[in-house]
Amino acid sequence: MNSSSADGWSEKQHYLIPITPRPELCFMRGEGHYLFDQHGKRYLDWIQGWAVNTLGHSAEVMQQALIKQSAQLINPSPAFYNQPMLALAELLCDNSRFDQVFFTNSGAEANEGAIKLARKWGQKHKQGAYKIITFDHSFHGRTLATMSATGKEAFGPLFEPKVSGFTKIAYNDLAATEAVIDEQTVAIMLELIQGEAGVIPADAEFVAGLDALCKQHNVLLIVDEVQTGIGRTGSLFAYQQYQAEPHIMTLGKGLGGGVPIAAMVIDEAVSCFDYGDQGGTYNGNPLMCAVSGAVLQEVLVADFLTQVTRVSDYFCEQLAVLASDFGLGATRGKGLLLAINTGAFSASKIVELARDAGLLLNAPREDSLRFMPALTLTEKEVDEGIGILAEVLAHLKKFAQ
Repeated sequence: MNSSSADGWSEKQHYLIPITPRPELCFMRGEGHYLFDQHGKRYLDWIQGWAVNTLGHSAEVMQQALIKQSAQLINPSPAFYNQPMLALAELLCDNSRFDQVFFTNSGAEANEGAIKLARKWGQKHKQGAYKIITFDHSFHGRTLATMSATGKEAFGPLFEPKVSGFTKIAYNDLAATEAVIDEQTVAIMLELIQGEAGVIPADAEFVAGLDALCKQHNVLLIVDEVQTGIGRTGSLFAYQQYQAEPHIMTLGKGLGGGVPIAAMVIDEAVSCFDYGDQGGTYNGNPLMCAVSGAVLQEVLVADFLTQVTRVSDYFCEQLAVLASDFGLGATRGKGLLLAINTGAFSASKIVELARDAGLLLNAPREDSLRFMPALTLTEKEVDEGIGILAEVLAHLKKFAQ
């Protein structure tokens, strides 16, 4: 009897509501840059939970934080302070331009909080202004309000009627953004790199221009760093690579390194929730905050981010060689959030064949591959993954001729 039958996992699939097509794999174990399936096959993981596993799978510091904190306190309720919550909030504020933190369980929930806070601020300080400018092809989450804010075309017809008050503009188009600002505009919300759109960075001039517009029109600037935060782009936060002073930043994914935690981090000047306006049963629970604190402390170690940048440069060099050999497009992105156009090759077919060969990739578009490895990636794993990709592309090229 094989391990699949012994574990019985395949007979249990029908218990899950189908929300996405999944391959016939059941991952049983993760270690660093690798996942292991029900047959014991090893996969180099360049998805890492969708840019989530900052330190890779089952990092030792995370294990120890979970064990230690679970023996002390797991959930006292959000109505009370707890030490890991306070320590994590201090770390985030001391290493950013922000002053206060509200913890949540997911990036979508953090973005929902940012929308609420902006509208509350508009009620209190801008004569009820409530409109928020967002951008085409953006992605801010799957709650009803964050789907309404999202510029993903496929979300358009879903779950109508959605939440009103969002104006969507072409990304990197400053003139179009300025043209729609009116007296009811309360905020501009953007990803500094549009991850789900295929890793599209914001232009430096565009972000600087948005910052200036916000100051000119008394509008809040919200940066959604759910995917780009916590070292993903080579700096602790992506906004630090731009000339901008955002009022609100949202974090998720890499903040927990694999456990469910997210945050809205704000300038104290816009802090205006009244008691009872915002909350959440598990928000700021000590178990998740302790793990997140352990992850953040690792990222803050001297030379950690320097190594991210060094490996990113090497990764981009190897992708450029691959592009030259197989007619692929230019690499885009920052740090270890990268993408490449696949030229004449189907990205989804590459993903399928690479998975069969032991490499996990993501195709956000049919012509693009996205790379989101752990930030602890080394040149050795880059070489391994590039080697698999080269074999896959050579196979596809051979059969296309």
